[in-house]
Parts: sequence; C-alpha cells; structure tokens
Amino acid sequence: MKSTSLAALLVASTALGTLPLSASADWRDDLPVFRIGLLGGENEADRLRNNDCLRVALEERLGIPVELFPAPDYAGVMQGLLAGQLEYASLGASAYAGIYLQDPDAVEPIFVSAEADGSLGYYAAMYARADSDIQSLEDMQGHSLAYADPNSASGYLIPRAELKMAGIDDDTYFSRTGFGGGHEQAVISVLNEQYDAGVTWVSGQGEASDGFTRGNLRRMIDNGLLDMSDLRIIWMSSLIPNGPLVIRQNIPQEARDIVTDYLADQIDNDPTCYQAISFGEGQGWVEVDHVFFEGVVQMRRDELEGSR
Repeated sequence: MKSTSLAALLVASTALGTLPLSASADWRDDLPVFRIGLLGGENEADRLRNNDCLRVALEERLGIPVELFPAPDYAGVMQGLLAGQLEYASLGASAYAGIYLQDPDAVEPIFVSAEADGSLGYYAAMYARADSDIQSLEDMQGHSLAYADPNSASGYLIPRAELKMAGIDDDTYFSRTGFGGGHEQAVISVLNEQYDAGVTWVSGQGEASDGFTRGNLRRMIDNGLLDMSDLRIIWMSSLIPNGPLVIRQNIPQEARDIVTDYLADQIDNDPTCYQAISFGEGQGWVEVDHVFFEGVVQMRRDELEGSR
C-alpha cells in the first residue's frame, strides 16, 4: 500500500499544492499525483488497509499515482487541505466546518453516506464500562469524560453543545475532561480505566449490542478491538449531519468528474470498497453541498467565539 506520513508532506516543498492549477493540454501535467488525507482516530495500519481499495480504484481511473496520507489527528488532514497539499478526504461535519471557517474556497463537500435506513445523519453516543455503576448521564456527575478530538462533531462539538443546552457545564459537572487522541483511542482509554466514560459516533441503526450498523464501535468490533459486552451506552445525541467527502476546489474539472463518477456508483460497482471506507453498512453516497452543513458551521462558529 502506498502511503506517506502527512507530517512529512506538510514540511516538504509546497510548490505542487499551493499554486493554482492552470489549464494545460493535459490536466495531468498540473496534477501529477492525487493525495488522499486519512483522518486520525483509527490505528494507521487499519486506515491504510481499509482505504487501499479507494487508492487502487482512483489510480486506475485517473491515470496518475494516488497516495494515502494518514494523519495522527483531525487537525493534520484539515491543515493539509487548507495548505493545498491534499486533494481529497473524508471528514466529519465539524472538521469540514473548521476548514470552511478558515477558507470557504479551500474544499467543497461532494457526498455523504446514507445510513441503513436512508437517513443522512448519525449520533454521538456516550459510553461507560459495563462493569461500572454508571447507567445514565445523571450518574456521570463527578466522573471523568474523554472527548475524542477537538475537531470531531460527535466526539466533542455536538456532545458539548447539547450538554450546555441541557444546563450542564462540562467544566464543573465532570471531575475532569480530556481528549483521548481519537475515537478508537478514547474507547481504549475508558476500557483501561483512564476515564470513566467517553463519546464517539454511531449510526444509531441496528442493535447497540452489535455496535450498531456503522460507526467507530462497529469498526472496532470488526477489527477485533472491542467486545460490546464491555461497554454500556448511557446517552445519545440528536441527529448529526453525516460528515462529507470533500475535494479541493481548484483541481482540474476532469479529475473531479472522474472521482465523483466513481463514488456516485461505488455501492453498486464496488460495494466491498464502499463498506470499507464508509465504516460499515449504508445505502451509498448521496450528493450534498455546503448548505447541508450550515447548522454545524454556525455551531462551530459559536464554539470558537465562546472560547475567546
């Protein structure tokens, strides 16, 4: 599998990524490589394995090398997209909002995955160890909470906002809060009793005992990293817009069309790859634009203004 450290990419020459892509006889002269950013939150080997089918499929269709760049956290991919050093990524809704607030012209959302029931959203779930006395959010008072990542919608932005709307100040309600370093890592920190509870993302479809049909818990079960009998779901958020697949706005139109045409029919023509890159069972990619995320953008704007 072809991959490169995103940190190395960001400190390398930026000549390819930061200059506008001008018209030429062959757009491949302007886009000699197509770079895909992989969000943190899952161990690097699994991310590379799950996304290698996408790399192969796009390389065949684009006719140029396609490289995968795993980042240790959400911020790494966001920085790569903003710097013009990545062409494509799958983001959470909050990460997309964070990019948009810094540069509305950097990337555009093109698809979100439809859940098993056809809905275009997912949920934040708060979980605790099954052997603890914590049965509900009310039982969490005075206990510690692990958020996943400061740029995650389900792992930070939405839970914190909904707690605030419910009159809960996370600075005083919990004994302490912190970041687990990603969704997978936060679950492990709870299992290892470093925190009493954590938050992550789930489809909300199917059985909680199976890790639902899609999401971080389901992926950890599939990878042999979690037995759901060890966890208890104690709170669920309201529906969150599914995170987008985004593409850099200034790439050549033909390259953009090749990517979007493949993804539009991926569930029918390449279902195994669809399931691998979409974190479980869904009904395929649905076209969206920025309007779909305006509520999350405003929520993130409010969060930023409140921290100043």
